[in-house]
Amino acid sequence: MEFIIEKIGMSRTVDVPAVPVTLLKVIETKVCEVKDDGKALVAYNSSKKLNKSIEGQQTKFNVSKEFNKFMTIEVAEGTVAGDLSTAILSETTLVKTSLNTKGRGFAGGMKRHGFSGGPASHGHRFGRRIGSIGNAEWSGRVQRGKKMPGHYGNTQTTVKNDVLSFDAETGILVLKGSIPGHNGARGLVRIVK
Repeated sequence: MEFIIEKIGMSRTVDVPAVPVTLLKVIETKVCEVKDDGKALVAYNSSKKLNKSIEGQQTKFNVSKEFNKFMTIEVAEGTVAGDLSTAILSETTLVKTSLNTKGRGFAGGMKRHGFSGGPASHGHRFGRRIGSIGNAEWSGRVQRGKKMPGHYGNTQTTVKNDVLSFDAETGILVLKGSIPGHNGARGLVRIVK
């Protein structure tokens, strides 16, 4: 079973020793229609964006104007159209969270892959460059998959975390440890056990 979440940020427990935790807000979701394969089309509030196709979907599934984004997620057996129940999260102990990592733009080899770079003393022009990238006679080209400068971050990552608590009133899910992504990032939480 999956839920749409938004990352609030990190904190820690007041125990001794303190445990680092990540706070997630479970987004209020309406189930529009349940499909045969255990998945369902759901609507949730994402932004102020509204166009004719979104209005058509809202009319078709009889959802209010604030639910303006649609998505397909896995749901439990016996789920019917209406509000998606979050009651199962209070008994959950382990979840998988999928979010996009922080985007860092175009980065060099040292930042992106942890290369050591060249000597930093006087007389050297190597600096932060990656050095030689290919072979001379064979194969006469750069091999596929060579670690080079390029776009770093903004890739989907999934991590497994223990659940410390869930507040059904506010919809705040507290996970042990950290998860990828910037504060305010939206993603999915999948129940493992």
